Amino acid sequence: MTSVSAGARQQDDASSSARRRRGTGSYDERRDRLADSALVTLGSLGYARTSLREIAANSEFTHGVIHYYFRDKTELITYCVRYYKATCVKRYDGVIRDSTTAEELVQAFADKLVETISTEAPMHRLWYDLRTQSMFDEALREDVLFIDATLETMIWRVLERYAALTGRPVRLPSSTAYAMLDGVFERALLRHVCGDARALQDLHATVLGALPLLLADA
Repeated sequence: MTSVSAGARQQDDASSSARRRRGTGSYDERRDRLADSALVTLGSLGYARTSLREIAANSEFTHGVIHYYFRDKTELITYCVRYYKATCVKRYDGVIRDSTTAEELVQAFADKLVETISTEAPMHRLWYDLRTQSMFDEALREDVLFIDATLETMIWRVLERYAALTGRPVRLPSSTAYAMLDGVFERALLRHVCGDARALQDLHATVLGALPLLLADA
């Protein structure tokens, strides 16, 4: 029978300890705090120009602490974007819950899209940067596809509520409707980042006009 070396046992113990930490609230809370801190730098510099040392230099955490919680930049960045987008998705719950007419829902949805660009453009810019980078970096693809699917589900929930309020079904599949609205949002974000003063106003008007077109005829 082959004996297990002391080094192997120590490695197994360390792995077990890490798994236990990951299951505790304090460990997850620390990772969330790191994500909050890192998002500021990531939103400013983007994926390619940001390193763990750059994040540490602009936060309260040391490079060693960041490495303890995240093995590399890819894991940190994908965690950050997942963390941020999970928060974003919940913001539309109120739009769905509080709208009692189709007109109220369309207005509230357009308002929320404009608000999130005006207050959090760097975070959305980071998401689109990461999604583009995933075409070249295989390590990013699983997380990007997961986040993209989450956003598609969010949009579909809004459209299902809109369809219920109008009594008309959505005429397009979920993936197509999401791609159309995502394209409208990304273009508005680009115009806004480039200093176009009409970008958000045009986004609002476009959403008001586009949502009725996504429904089948009565």
